[in-house]
Amino acid sequence: MKLFPYGHATHPQWEMAAGLVLAQLRAHMALPEYAEAPHLGLLYITDHYATHAQDILSHLSAELPEVTDWAGTVGVGIAANNVEYFDEPALSVMLCDIAPEHYRVFSGVAPLAQAGVGAKRGSSFVPHTALLHADAHTPDVPELIAELAQRTASGYVFGGLSASRTDVVQFAQSGDGNMAGQGKSTGVFHGGLSGVAFDAEVAMVSRVTQGCLPVAKAHTITSADNNVVLTLDDEPALHVLTRDLKISLADKQPAIAKVRATLVGLSAEHDLTIKRTGEFDDAVLVRHIIGIDPAREAVAVAQPVDVGMRLTFCERNAAAARADLTRICAEIREALEPEEMTADLAGALSADTNIHPHPARRMAGAIYVSCAGRGGPHFGGESAEMHIVRRALGDVPLVGFFAGGEIAHQELHGYTGVLTVFTTES
Repeated sequence: MKLFPYGHATHPQWEMAAGLVLAQLRAHMALPEYAEAPHLGLLYITDHYATHAQDILSHLSAELPEVTDWAGTVGVGIAANNVEYFDEPALSVMLCDIAPEHYRVFSGVAPLAQAGVGAKRGSSFVPHTALLHADAHTPDVPELIAELAQRTASGYVFGGLSASRTDVVQFAQSGDGNMAGQGKSTGVFHGGLSGVAFDAEVAMVSRVTQGCLPVAKAHTITSADNNVVLTLDDEPALHVLTRDLKISLADKQPAIAKVRATLVGLSAEHDLTIKRTGEFDDAVLVRHIIGIDPAREAVAVAQPVDVGMRLTFCERNAAAARADLTRICAEIREALEPEEMTADLAGALSADTNIHPHPARRMAGAIYVSCAGRGGPHFGGESAEMHIVRRALGDVPLVGFFAGGEIAHQELHGYTGVLTVFTTES
């Protein structure tokens, strides 16, 4: 597996942006360290181009006939190595050097076969993990994500919810544009789930970085009604909330403002842990507080809860998010270069902005899906989030998008980043 060619550009006219991207891709493909004829393309566009999605896919397919399969979606922002495009017309493309027998593009009309069950075309392909794009407007999205994860041998899927202020589109095209079961579909979909499944031969490392910091200790939910938390540690939940946030409901306006800025971290019993950066563990789901019930002295959250779950009130914190993002990049580098660099050393080096990142060893390409509420504005400057990734991870080909919800393991997250690196032995 060689380095994945990639390109990105912004321009008011999509044709011009596509031309710039194609020039970058062809320049990479001419270099010996990059793949010269990859088959799988990942395509991400900002919502400024959403109405032109079909034209963009058709143009890229025609210009890159060697690329037989495409997947991707739309975001309010997109990412590439060291750059973010927010609120501007842009697209990014990465061509993955993965043999066709080791992946399958899927969509709602050409679903992924169950792990252990041969694909319809009679091959022995067994999905091990999957890159997943989903439309938030599709009913029961969390359940569909979990169900699709069960179709993989590892139970792990990664990706995010499409995010757009115009058309919500997904790209899923295979072969000559007609996947088995796809009929006359042109490769651009609205609604449902789509993506790419990979078998166990495709090596990758994936990490989740959280974006919120606890403001008080963890509590145990001792009574609840669907998504309404009635008591925490056998005390009325509203009492616990006001005490942890140091607010008084008598001071209505300040109290409302504080509650609106507060989130909850939820996890299974005995499963809520805090990382050394102060952030939550990957298993914690961050959700909004959607209301309070003074009559029942309860707190409503945007997630059904069960007795025994752990709950912590939290808030978004840029400093902790930066530290945690650096941590996951350093962990990936340490996993791939254990004899050369420890996580502590990688983290220390990444803090020095004068050090130029070296070409990342054993990393062929990467996909980064981050929350639409993160990105440069949250991290303190233009493209700041991707600058952190590049300094900490190295100069690796990368594309991604800023999503309406992030997918990792079998869960739908919020305010997180999901970084997945394709690895090679060479």
